Amino acid sequence: MEFWLTGWDGSRMELPQTLTWKLCYGLGEPCDSFQLMCIWDEAAAAALGKATRFHAAEDGEKQFTGVVDECETAWGPEGGRLRIHGRGMAALLLDNEAVGADYQVATLADVLRDHVTPYGIAAAGAARLPAVPGFSVDTGSSEWAVLYRFARYHGGVIPWFDREGRLRLDGLEQNTRRIIGPETPVTRLALNEKRYGVLSEVLVRDRTGRGSRRVVDQNFLDQGGQRRKVLTLPRKSGYEAMRYSGEYQLQRSAEERRMVTLRAAAGGLAWPGELVELRLERPKVSGIWRVRESETGVDAGGRYTELVLTYEGEN
Repeated sequence: MEFWLTGWDGSRMELPQTLTWKLCYGLGEPCDSFQLMCIWDEAAAAALGKATRFHAAEDGEKQFTGVVDECETAWGPEGGRLRIHGRGMAALLLDNEAVGADYQVATLADVLRDHVTPYGIAAAGAARLPAVPGFSVDTGSSEWAVLYRFARYHGGVIPWFDREGRLRLDGLEQNTRRIIGPETPVTRLALNEKRYGVLSEVLVRDRTGRGSRRVVDQNFLDQGGQRRKVLTLPRKSGYEAMRYSGEYQLQRSAEERRMVTLRAAAGGLAWPGELVELRLERPKVSGIWRVRESETGVDAGGRYTELVLTYEGEN
C-alpha cells in the first residue's frame, strides 16, 4: 500500500515506512476515517504543516481519499513516530453549516450547487432523484444533513463516498456479489439478531389531525413485532411528505435487525454498498448480505479486513 499527503499549496509528501494503518469505510454514516503510524523522518517536518489531504493506493488503484484532521510526531526509545488521523471527504459536509433557504421546488442540481460543490466535492453517478416541492433548509444544519434528507428521505437513495472521495448518488450495487466461503480465512464472526427498536408500524398525522397515513412492516408484524411510532408533521405537509416520513422511519429501524460482524486475515475483502453471499460452514451462516461498513488495515497480526453486514435475504 502506498500513502501520501497533499498540501494546500499543491505539494505532495510521500510518507516513510508505515508500521500500522487502518482505513474505515461506510455508507456516509459513520464518516469514513483513516489512521496510520509510520517511522518519522525529521527532515520532512517543515512540509507536514501544509498537509490537508490524505491518499492511499494499491497496485495503482485509489483506496482512500480524505481530509487530514491531526498529525502527531513523537520521539521515544523506539525512535521517531508519526501518527496521522483523518476522515473521508464527507467530513467537509459534516463540518460546514448550511445557510437557511426555502426552495419552491428543489432539484438535485440545486442541492449539489448550493450544498456540495462549493467544498470541492465531485459527484460521480446519480440516480434520477425527484424534485421536492417546498424543500426547506434550516440555518445551522450541516450540509451533510441537507444532502442526506434530500436524497434518502425524499428519493430513497443513500448518499455515500467512494474510495476516490467522490459523492455517489446512484444507489447501491444490486447485480454482482462477492463470495465469502470456506476458503476465506475468517478468524472471527458474530451474528446479531435484534428486535428492540425495530418498528412494526408508523402512523403519520398532520398537525390539524384531519389527515393521517399508516405505514406497516407486514413481515415484522407477522413475526410478532409490535412497536408503533406516531409522527406529527407541520400543517403544510401533504400526502407525499407523510409517505416519505413513514417509509423512511421503517427502513431505518429495520436496517440493523440482523447483522454479521466478520473479520478475515485478508485485505480488501469487500466494500460498502456491495452484496456479499455467505457460504460459511463453521459457523453455519448463509444468505445475501449488504456491506454497511468495511475496515481494512495492518496491525500486529498482519493484514485484515473487518466487515459489518446487514441481511438482504436468501439466495
